[in-house]
Amino acid sequence: MTELLFRDDAYLRSCRATVVALHGEAVELDRTVFYPMGGGQPGDSGSIGGLRVVDARKGEQERVLHVLEPGTRAPAAGTPVEIEIDWERRYRHMRFHTALHLLCAVVRAPVTGGRIAADKAHLDFDVEMERLLKDEIEAGLNALVAACHEVRPRWVSEAELDARPELVRTMSVAPPRGDARVRLLEITDVDLQACGGTHVANTREIGRLKVGKIRSEGKRNKRVTLEFAQ
Repeated sequence: MTELLFRDDAYLRSCRATVVALHGEAVELDRTVFYPMGGGQPGDSGSIGGLRVVDARKGEQERVLHVLEPGTRAPAAGTPVEIEIDWERRYRHMRFHTALHLLCAVVRAPVTGGRIAADKAHLDFDVEMERLLKDEIEAGLNALVAACHEVRPRWVSEAELDARPELVRTMSVAPPRGDARVRLLEITDVDLQACGGTHVANTREIGRLKVGKIRSEGKRNKRVTLEFAQ
């Protein structure tokens, strides 16, 4: 298993690590600050020993595979390296991911899917279109941002999660399991749900939001897209 440093400190930008194995153009390390793609959040990019990393993906048994730029000669197993993420890109993902949790609190409906990018993010809801009012959603989100709610991870046992199904808000994505505990993301007095992604420490860091689009994506899915206000 890769030691996932971002789970305890999403603000950690770099660390020392050792190459464990090579998988084609992907490098497995003993520890990492790179978030691997999952839960709608993109994998981090950055560098390993000065070599460009274009993506991070999940391997087996919580291993993280750092995908190098095509044609790059990877360091051999056993090599100590300095690794660093593209912080500006990651931080935008963190702000958007936390904003989507606020969106869950404003739009009280089952979530059927979602995706995060550096310039926008969206959630799909199983809800009637008439209930989604752009101005109301935007005002609700920005009120929560301005209220400066603390954001923090919590852990529960898998048994406790099974006993509290309301903690799983996204119908299409199962929370990470495997070590007898599950990570939750708590926004104080606002939201609590299972999530393995990276987040800001306070809602004020998100900045002002705007609702870009609300549209139908099939019979049941109504997509709400968020952007950062200029």
